[in-house]
Amino acid sequence: MNKDQLVRTAEAIVAPGKGILAADESSGTIAKRFAATGVASTEETRRDYRELLFSSEGAINQYISGVILYDETIRQTAKDGTPLVKLIEAAGAAPGIKVDLGAKPLANFSGETITEGLDGLLERLNDYQRLGARFAKWRAVIDIDSSKGIPSAFAVEANAQMLARYAAVCQNADLVPIVEPEVLMDGDHHIDRCGEVTEFVLKTVFMRLYEARVFLEGTVLKPNMVVPGRKNPKQASPEAVARATIRVLRNCVPAAVPGVAFLSGGQLDVEATANLDAIKNLGGPWALTFSYGRALQAAALRVWAGKPENALAAQAAFSHRAHMNALAAQGRWTEKDERLAA
Repeated sequence: MNKDQLVRTAEAIVAPGKGILAADESSGTIAKRFAATGVASTEETRRDYRELLFSSEGAINQYISGVILYDETIRQTAKDGTPLVKLIEAAGAAPGIKVDLGAKPLANFSGETITEGLDGLLERLNDYQRLGARFAKWRAVIDIDSSKGIPSAFAVEANAQMLARYAAVCQNADLVPIVEPEVLMDGDHHIDRCGEVTEFVLKTVFMRLYEARVFLEGTVLKPNMVVPGRKNPKQASPEAVARATIRVLRNCVPAAVPGVAFLSGGQLDVEATANLDAIKNLGGPWALTFSYGRALQAAALRVWAGKPENALAAQAAFSHRAHMNALAAQGRWTEKDERLAA
C-alpha cells in the first residue's frame, strides 16, 4: 500500500471548487435514461454520449476533479481513436471505476439487498489500474420502510462488511476507494427517520472500516444527504437538509477522512445544488463536494437526444450544471446564478 499516493489521489478528487462526475451507469441503467429521450442504447451511442461529456470545454477541466467510469467505458476510445480515459486525463481529472457488480436480493430479508463483486476484485482492480484508473467506487443500497422493519441490522451489517473488504482490497492495489453507503430517498419517511438510519449506517460502516484496517486518509466517503422520502408531503428546505446532514456527519465521520462527496440520489438538478451549497456553508473538518450522476447529466441528455447537431448545446448544459455545483461546493451558489445563465 502506497499511502502517500493514496493521500495525493484522495485529496485531488475532493479538490476545492471541483467535484466528481458519476458516469458509471450500467448498460441497463443508461438504456432506461436513453429511452426517456428516444435514444437507442448501443455501444456507439453510449460512447458518443460519454465522449460528449468528457470533451466539454469549460466543464471537466474547470469543475470536475474525477470521473467514475463503467467497465465498458474505461475500455472505449473516442471517434478519433483516443482512449476516453486519455480525454479525462488531458482535462486534468482523475479517471475512476465502478467495481461492484450491483445490488442483489438479500436471502431471507425481503425488500433488502446486498451488493456483490468481491470475487476476483483484486485482479479486476489491477486491470483497471493498467487502463488508467486511479480510484474506485462501490455502492451499497439501504432502503427505509419502517412498516416492514427495513432496514434490518443484519442488512446494514452485511453491506458494511462488504464496503470494508472492498476498501481494503482497493488500497492494497493503490487505488483510492470511494465508499458509498446510500440510504435511499424513496418512500414516505420524514427527515428525522432518514437521519436516524443514515447515522446508524455510517457508524456501522466506519467501525467495519476500522476493523479492516482501512487507511482513512486515503479514502473518500460518498453518502446521501439527510432528506425526507420523496413521497413525504413535507419536504425540507436546504437549510434543514444541511443541519440534519452535518449533524450526522459530525457524529459519525472521522476527521481523518479527507473528503465527503455527496450523491444526488434522485434529487432534481437545482435541488441537489441548493442543498450542497447549504451544507457547505455549515462546513466541517472534511472537504465537502459532489459526486453526481443524474444531477449533472439530466439536462445535457435531454438537449442532446442522440442528435450530433445538438452536441454543443448539450455540452453547454452540462458545463452549466458543473459550474453551478462547483459554486455550491464553495458555498458561493445563489439562485441568481441560475437565472443569469437561463
